[in-house]
Amino acid sequence: MTSFDLLSSPIRKYIHDKGWGELRRIQEAAISGIMSSDNNYILASGTASGKTEAAFLPILSKLDFNKAGVQALYISPLIALINDQFFRIEELCKYLDITVTKWHGEANATQKSKLVQDPTGIVLITPESLEAMFANRYSMVKSLFSCLKYVVVDEIHSFLGTDRGTQLKSILYRIQGLNSTPFSIIGLSATIGDYGEAKRFTGNESKTKVFLDRSAKEINVIFRYFRNDGKDASKTAGASGVFGELPEGLMEDLYRETKDSKVLIFPNSRGRAEEIAVKLRKISDRESGHPNYFSHHSSVDREVREYVEHFAKYSYRENFCISCTSTLELGIDIGTVDEIVQIDATHSISSLIQRVGRSGRKDGKPARLCLYATGKWDLLQSMACWLLCRDGFIEPVKMQEKPYDILVHQALSIVRGNSGISLASLIAQLKSNPAFCEIETARMEQVLNHLLEIDFLEKTGPDVIVGVEGEKTVNNRNFYSVFKSERSLKVIYAGITIGELPASPQIAEGENILLAAKIWKIRSVDLEGRKIDVIPAKDGKKPMFFGSGGTIHPKIREKMFEILCGTDEYDFLDRPGRDEIRRFRRDFAVFRFRDIHAGRLLFGAKNRLRFFTFAGTLVNRTLKLIFDVAGIESTLNEQSSMFDIRGMSANEFLSRWKMLPRYIPNINVHIAGSFKDKIMDFSKYGSYLPDSLQIELLRNKYFDVEQTELFLKTIDVIRKGQLSS
Repeated sequence: MTSFDLLSSPIRKYIHDKGWGELRRIQEAAISGIMSSDNNYILASGTASGKTEAAFLPILSKLDFNKAGVQALYISPLIALINDQFFRIEELCKYLDITVTKWHGEANATQKSKLVQDPTGIVLITPESLEAMFANRYSMVKSLFSCLKYVVVDEIHSFLGTDRGTQLKSILYRIQGLNSTPFSIIGLSATIGDYGEAKRFTGNESKTKVFLDRSAKEINVIFRYFRNDGKDASKTAGASGVFGELPEGLMEDLYRETKDSKVLIFPNSRGRAEEIAVKLRKISDRESGHPNYFSHHSSVDREVREYVEHFAKYSYRENFCISCTSTLELGIDIGTVDEIVQIDATHSISSLIQRVGRSGRKDGKPARLCLYATGKWDLLQSMACWLLCRDGFIEPVKMQEKPYDILVHQALSIVRGNSGISLASLIAQLKSNPAFCEIETARMEQVLNHLLEIDFLEKTGPDVIVGVEGEKTVNNRNFYSVFKSERSLKVIYAGITIGELPASPQIAEGENILLAAKIWKIRSVDLEGRKIDVIPAKDGKKPMFFGSGGTIHPKIREKMFEILCGTDEYDFLDRPGRDEIRRFRRDFAVFRFRDIHAGRLLFGAKNRLRFFTFAGTLVNRTLKLIFDVAGIESTLNEQSSMFDIRGMSANEFLSRWKMLPRYIPNINVHIAGSFKDKIMDFSKYGSYLPDSLQIELLRNKYFDVEQTELFLKTIDVIRKGQLSS
């Protein structure tokens, strides 16, 4: 019996009506597995390989949706992805007369009410909406989801190793506690670097199976190099990079590359996305080209983004160019895309894979990637990411075993949802939750007692309730998310919201800005009302957005070093790129390593040293802390993984280097002295922890002490003279 034969008659009719010649490989495997067992599954295959159908074809065939309660829950990281998947799932469910309901802040209230009155079918939801239910309407959660049989988690890789993922893992356990029988979890992803961690995410690793389709999509790739001296890390030693405008030659070449295609362009920032969209439109106007140039990122208004997505999906005859960030990295269906353009290096291989996967989706043609680099370090990192991607490497997830800050959040949510609970019951719930099982009971008690001390919780008889200070937090509409949101001002033209911008010195009356691929002049700024009134303008600056770069995995940096120390030629580089790599290699050609993983480079002249670690972000960050404590005056250029060291000779540095491991045992003291306030930058609830646990959280999330200690003990520092320009 084939997988197709296992499906119910209405589902087989759906497949026939869609004109599918055959099922995809991932669908064949998923149907056989899901129909024959109640295991959890991780379905891993390329972008646009039919993973959604791979999950829902057997689920719809297997379940009896005439039974009371919601039978299947689909959880997505994005509201936009829910809206997109709704139509696919609803079309499928029409063949069985199954109700499909969207549930998020922008969803239809009438449909939600109908679901509450008559829980049935399938619900599409975000983790934050589930959290809101638990905190505010606990009885409704039980009514809706106590009969669940399946939970589908889309883009599961986006949750792994994140605070949001810990929150979702906790929520799934809490929902499981409302069910008389266990439900199965099915995770979908195109980019998972650690299948073991994906299995652990389900809460039952032994019962979770992975179906992996290793079919590789053919990718045509070319690199183009346009040196931008103002941004090159080698000329801005120790700085974070002077991110000026893109070279004019690059923009002209980019226009020629993309003018006759359907293209997504991925720069690494919202401001850069706006610059590209506006400049390409200007060139197109000059050349009498098409007008379809858009920007798409989180600061562009939702309705504007939805228009762009709709235009792209249904523009069968018109070409377009969307300059976007990660908002179009995940699986929102925007139809056929001919080419992906990446501007400078991605921060992760996972991100690169997701982006490349958007090209060549519908017609079976190879994906096409054109990567532009504007500095030699961007070129080198881009090459490293591509070579590792080609070899099949994806960054493994670094899980936080003791997420104390999310424990605070979930404790408040449980107490609020239960309108009070005994301390013993609260600890028992948290301790049995797979999201927090590694946290010792004594530490949980320490956290909860601290929440009592700061009035986030309050003792009333045998129970604890949300305290006065805690009420301010849980009653805030932002409580349901565990990630920090940017405080922004709405940008309004003629009563219509265009998007949002963070407050900055740039936001002032008379200034010109770029947003939603257009140029605007600021007429007035209302800080109290959090709005900016604008009118169209002819010229402007790209907007300033706050936020740091991504965390670079050490494997990428090691690959960069390997390229520099090697002699391989790369046919995907253009001539300027090949010439730049040859020049770049000259500085490193004198070094001969038995093992490039055991030596690092120190360039010195007079009292200025440049030390290249080629280490990952977390190790570099930890080294910077140790340097500071040891009295080594340094500036870290994270892009080049280089420390600019002043006021010290090479011999003195080498002598100090050997002594640095002795600072490791007291690292927590040093973190407390220099970085305690940093917890507010990356942890929404970390500041509500006792001081000692704040430091432990910082150590675990912001640094990598163990790998840094290994680095210090195993790396030989090799000297050379002056580094050339």
